Amino acid sequence: MLCRMRPELRDEYLALHAAVWPQVEATITACGIRDFTIWSHGDVLVASFSYVGDDYEADQARMAADPTTQAWWARTAPCQVPFDDGLEPGATGSWQLLDEVWHLD
Repeated sequence: MLCRMRPELRDEYLALHAAVWPQVEATITACGIRDFTIWSHGDVLVASFSYVGDDYEADQARMAADPTTQAWWARTAPCQVPFDDGLEPGATGSWQLLDEVWHLD
């Protein structure tokens, strides 16, 4: 996934991720997400993760319904801006999915 940080909120975004709330991490794990990593290059964010569950859509809905995750997204979403004009800024809307070109295990 790919998005950008709002330059004026870069420090806030990085500070939030330097101390991710434990309940947010617990919910991500409970929803089958593993190896979740976010990298930055300037104001560009790149994220990847592995999914080990059985129903991705249901797990994503469960994560979105979690009050702590909603509070986290309320803090992080304003820091993000999508690359594509057609995407709405927000917790998940700012992130553009990428097409896999190559993978090696």
